[in-house]
Amino acid sequence: MDAIFVVIYLTLLFVLARCDWQSGLLPDRFTCPLLWSGLLYHLVCMPEFLCSALWGAIAGYLFLLLVYWLYRFICKDEGMGYGDIKFLSALGAWHGWQMLTGLLFIASLGGCIAYLLAPMLGRRGIKIKVPLPFGSFMAVAALISVGCSYYPPIRAVLMPLL
Repeated sequence: MDAIFVVIYLTLLFVLARCDWQSGLLPDRFTCPLLWSGLLYHLVCMPEFLCSALWGAIAGYLFLLLVYWLYRFICKDEGMGYGDIKFLSALGAWHGWQMLTGLLFIASLGGCIAYLLAPMLGRRGIKIKVPLPFGSFMAVAALISVGCSYYPPIRAVLMPLL
């Protein structure tokens, strides 16, 4: 049963990362199933962590919603889309509320590195107004988190770096 959920999780994660990277959008038709499959996974396979998954979904949504509105209030512009907010909520449903700060840190670090490396990779530099596909970086952060959780050699290599 776990394998079915893992395949669903990885497939939706890949599809969302690719959609965001190519179009800058995280469609509800993929983020919502990711959210509900995470909650269903915890209900069916790991009921002892269902409360953590519920709080993860709620906290992920509310935290990025707060960031969204603060940025919009201060800068009078949108800093991110609602797709990013829903995506973090879905990741919270899968990983639990305890992992949200780590996921956001790794995703933000990846986004900063990509922003700094863009001129070296042939781009003329990313303009301030060009949106960075943050959902793609959240997907990579989620994969790193899964790798660290289930494969101790990955954890041994990455944890000293973070």
